[in-house]
Amino acid sequence: MQCSIESDGLRLSGYLARPEPTALASVPGLVLCHGFPAGPGGAATSGQTYPQLAERLAADTGWAVLAFNFRGTGASEGDFSLGGWLDDLRAAIDHLLAAGGVSDVWVAGSGTGGSLALCEAGEDERVQGVATFSARSDFGDWAADPEGFLLHAQAIGVIRGTDFPADLAGWGRELREIRPTALIAKIPPRPILIVHGADDDIVPVDDARVLADAAGDAVELRVLSEAGHRLRHDPRAIAILIGWMERQSGH
Repeated sequence: MQCSIESDGLRLSGYLARPEPTALASVPGLVLCHGFPAGPGGAATSGQTYPQLAERLAADTGWAVLAFNFRGTGASEGDFSLGGWLDDLRAAIDHLLAAGGVSDVWVAGSGTGGSLALCEAGEDERVQGVATFSARSDFGDWAADPEGFLLHAQAIGVIRGTDFPADLAGWGRELREIRPTALIAKIPPRPILIVHGADDDIVPVDDARVLADAAGDAVELRVLSEAGHRLRHDPRAIAILIGWMERQSGH
């Protein structure tokens, strides 16, 4: 079901998949986060396949699953900032909890979405656990050249406004200060699943190991042989996620 999420006065496009009706008063909920767009005009098509993934996860696990587009992507309003995307994730969690029939919320994300899921969980006790796919350990390469990264963000369409950002220094500072490795240690004993492709040419597999080391004993690290960056299209990764969700149901 299509839905609209409000975040900082912006309208975000969302899709809520619900399982078949049961006798249960409420079911677990999962928020799905897409990654940073790739390629020219990539923002327009970002997250397109996530509603189908939400429907499959809801059907296979009996969970309610919310997919949404971060600001600046798909049909969502606004322009990209890392802090803004973190606000959007919090708004999506609020929306799912307010939708009715949802007991608790977990978060799963790919790429940048996975990194921000870790950051949000570190600061938000409502998040019961996090699963990431191809997640970055930090945004240091973006922060090293904020002007260059701004041009890249404009080129792919995730920043549409000609006068955005109003404060380039503040916009760039977020790239340096929002660090998954600094927040992941605050998640345990809540569960963390980190899945990464051994042949990821966008985010090196070393990022997964850095995150796992920072998390400590509570993390489950799965490295998939001969897998690249786009793990949501890898049946092994989806099977791992479904199995992880099923284990959370008895938390």
